[in-house]
Amino acid sequence: MSKQQVVAGGSGVAGKMADFKARLAKLHTKRNEASMLNHKEVVEEDRLKQMPKNYAKKRQRLEAELAEDQRREAAESEGKDYDRMKLLGVGADEAERWERRKKKKNPDQGFSTYEDATIRQYQRLINNKKVDMEEYNREKQMVGEDAFYGRDNTIAIGLHKDSKEAIDNMVDDLEKQISKREKYSRRRIFDDDADINFINERNMKFNKKLERFYGDYTEEIKQNLERGTAV
Repeated sequence: MSKQQVVAGGSGVAGKMADFKARLAKLHTKRNEASMLNHKEVVEEDRLKQMPKNYAKKRQRLEAELAEDQRREAAESEGKDYDRMKLLGVGADEAERWERRKKKKNPDQGFSTYEDATIRQYQRLINNKKVDMEEYNREKQMVGEDAFYGRDNTIAIGLHKDSKEAIDNMVDDLEKQISKREKYSRRRIFDDDADINFINERNMKFNKKLERFYGDYTEEIKQNLERGTAV
């Protein structure tokens, strides 16, 4: 083997090594970028998990209200009636439904989820409550914002003491709820031939509610279980 062939072979190996190192450095760079992106996604996912369940809906509602306020201000600055402009893009049927819904203080939209039903009950209970902002701000300054809002690493036990007036108001409100519930609840006729699939009256009502919403989808499974032919 001549000296020129040895030099050419050595330069070829060096070129391959340089190319290999360049590709390796590129892979290291991509791996670091992927690790950084993965870390950002993990941090963002953890942040979303710590937020309330209704945070996204609440944010969308607030953004929609803000956008509507901006459009209203723009229309008023031009001397136009925003409500009239808004109704021009609404159909007659939709406007009629909106007016009927508007007349009701707390319209019943029907059962969707237990979370929505709880929120609707909460809104109905607080509609008649009047907040004493002076007492609210005074107590917040006294215990501090962290304990007042129950943030992380805070102990709020024993910092707040309910007044006698607040306790009396709570008792009156609970008594009103009980009396109202008694008016709407009526004793159903007991069917002796019906299947007994409950352990108490509350469980019976819950099973009936499940049957009302999911009975059509589980009828075949129930029949297979009763016949003993379920897979």
